[in-house]
Amino acid sequence: MSILQSCFSLLLALFLLLTALPLPAQAASSAAIRAIDDAEATAKSYAGQQLIRAEFANVRLIDADFTGANLQGAVFNGSNLTKANLHGVDFSNGIAYLSNFANADLSDAVLTSAMLLKSNFKGAKITGADFSDAVLDRKQVMDLCAAANGINPITGVNTRDSLGCP
Repeated sequence: MSILQSCFSLLLALFLLLTALPLPAQAASSAAIRAIDDAEATAKSYAGQQLIRAEFANVRLIDADFTGANLQGAVFNGSNLTKANLHGVDFSNGIAYLSNFANADLSDAVLTSAMLLKSNFKGAKITGADFSDAVLDRKQVMDLCAAANGINPITGVNTRDSLGCP
């Protein structure tokens, strides 16, 4: 057996060993996640706050003010953000699933790589919003393209281009 064959056999055995044995699970620290519930959400003012990886699950945030907040990696799951002010927020890498952004102000928001599936954006103001690499339902994209205009002041990306509008 040549040296090359021996090395290949050793690498194959190592690969099989690593894929066959389960590795210990790695979990994120729960201290790194800030959960916000309905009782805490009564203040409705989050303007300029650092809310990185905050969790808003089934929270009523109607008319809430998030102006300029850092929401990177935040989660809105089943939350109601009707008429919320999200002007200039950074919601990159965030998740908004089954959330209502009807008539919300998302102008100049950065929503890059956000997952926004099954959320409602009817009547939302999106002038200058950057949706680059965001995951949206096809129907959402078509509806958002009807109102898309402007250029994001932070990223310099055209809203229509970020949505892939025709």
